[in-house]
Amino acid sequence: FVCPLVVSIILQFSSPVIPFLHLKKTLNIYLLSYSFEYYIIGSEVIPMTIDSQNLLESILESLDRIDYIHPEDIPGIDLYMDQVTTFMDSQLKSSKRYEDDKILTKTMINNYAKNRLLPPPEKKKYSKEHMLLLIFIYYFKNILSISDIQNLLTPLTDKYFHTDHAFQLDRIYDEVFCLEKEQLEDLKKDLVQKYQVSEQTFPDASDEDKQFLQLFSFICLLSFDVYMKKAVIERLVDQLPKPDPKHDKKKKETT
Repeated sequence: FVCPLVVSIILQFSSPVIPFLHLKKTLNIYLLSYSFEYYIIGSEVIPMTIDSQNLLESILESLDRIDYIHPEDIPGIDLYMDQVTTFMDSQLKSSKRYEDDKILTKTMINNYAKNRLLPPPEKKKYSKEHMLLLIFIYYFKNILSISDIQNLLTPLTDKYFHTDHAFQLDRIYDEVFCLEKEQLEDLKKDLVQKYQVSEQTFPDASDEDKQFLQLFSFICLLSFDVYMKKAVIERLVDQLPKPDPKHDKKKKETT
């Protein structure tokens, strides 16, 4: 029985801790079988013995390569939809779980605009601020409902999207992402602690059962962390004022 396990999948279990970050130029490691006898780098299969400690080290090393799309990397000119999807796919492809996963499609963009997550384009073109909002949406959609994202982003777009406010959207984006990156060391410590706890589980199991059950325990610990943080995020979103449909209608009429 072959059980592929991608290290980046484990990182996704803790995504609410780092919801806006992605890996750039990540060395994906696929652990094959519960005995961890092989790994794949790219398309090359290399035999080796990987113990559980190396698994943890691989995860921590991957965290060190975490980065985000910097505002200066976003084109300074307005883009057509095809250009938007191409840019997003090139910048966020390392965050995909499977090769054929879609980062962003035309249908997704149209649905975001339809559900008022994203302001409509201007003459079929999307500005840098549109791109920043799309990045927020990309990460939020993994943990929040469409209505929650709308409640969260509406105050942001109303006050800071294409306005002369002192806080421009790119400054808000950059400061938030820098803040997230600073949390990496705490995240690494938390992962190590949870891993050590999982290593103490099922001490009386056979070696074959123990490897799977301890890995299962580790994943459950990370999942519980995600579940609790998601509940907290939803509670915080509930404190935000709900978008006023009348206000949205008036705003649409003026655009």
